[in-house]
Amino acid sequence: MKIRRLKACTIYLLVIFLASCGSDKLEPLNSNDTILAFGDSLTFGVGAEKNQSYPNALELLTGLSVINAGISGETTSEGVKRFQAELNKHSPKLVVLLEGGNDILRNHNKTITKKNLASMIEMASVYGAKVVLIGVPEKKLFSNSAPFYAELADQYNLAFDDDILADLLRSSEYKSDPIHLNSAGYQKLAEGIYQLLRDNGALQ
Repeated sequence: MKIRRLKACTIYLLVIFLASCGSDKLEPLNSNDTILAFGDSLTFGVGAEKNQSYPNALELLTGLSVINAGISGETTSEGVKRFQAELNKHSPKLVVLLEGGNDILRNHNKTITKKNLASMIEMASVYGAKVVLIGVPEKKLFSNSAPFYAELADQYNLAFDDDILADLLRSSEYKSDPIHLNSAGYQKLAEGIYQLLRDNGALQ
């Protein structure tokens, strides 16, 4: 009897574990929910017309309100100072965090960059907003995103894309200059984020 109970308990725990591993990382978004796109020039849309940024394209794809909270040239040390105000102002259900490129370009301390991003992720969590993290490539040829992005995604169990931005920046047809996308690039970025939202349960 004890052996049967032990086996049953083991199977039950295994089912729970497997279910938790396969569970969606994002909560379903409703039609009145807001997405906050937070970041630097890649969020603002430098290299394309004002209405061709990825937040604009994502709004059209999702049918939801997507706030463009990108500031060109911003570092994570600057971003972390204004992040809470953006949360308070827009009350987002979900945050797309694409920041850190200027830290990388200016050779800022990676530990500090990671700490700043972690602080923003934790602020969003306290606020009740889920975070989607988009990795920014290192200053290396054919590089995917800097390792600390994946580390943060693992630490906080985030929906995360490691290579979409790096792939786009490796293709001249999607760039307006060496570090910014053009309108076609921002459209592709929005499509990638849209699919990431679908894959992680935010959209049907």
